[in-house]
Amino acid sequence: MNFNKVILIGRLTRDPETRSLPSGQSVVNFGMATTNFFTDKSGQKQQQTEFHNIVLFGRLADIASQYLNKGSLVLIEGRLQTRTWQDSSGNKRSRTEIIAQSLQLGPRTAGKVVPPGEETEKQAEQEDIPVIEEEEIDIKDIPL
Repeated sequence: MNFNKVILIGRLTRDPETRSLPSGQSVVNFGMATTNFFTDKSGQKQQQTEFHNIVLFGRLADIASQYLNKGSLVLIEGRLQTRTWQDSSGNKRSRTEIIAQSLQLGPRTAGKVVPPGEETEKQAEQEDIPVIEEEEIDIKDIPL
């Protein structure tokens, strides 16, 4: 059995970069940071931050480019994929990316403190944005 699944919750390190494939399909790339907090052997609190390259296609790309920006909190579910190529100098290069299959937006007020009762109707509506999936797969459908 093979299984390639990644689930991350973190913040964007840069604004989404949008482009189109020759077929016309949208593609969005952005960086994402996740931080792990732990206590080391000496009892000191530590943190370790990992940086991830995220790629979204189609409808997910359109939604990400519309609603996300640097600092946005987001949950990404997807799979790992490594690309390899030769650069213009002939050096072999590789990059591991997370190809997103679902996206859940964090609160739109992230980073801004809005006193209760002062949020606008539009902000309240944006809080109810559901999980958006490229393709729904039922775990029962995965052969064992």
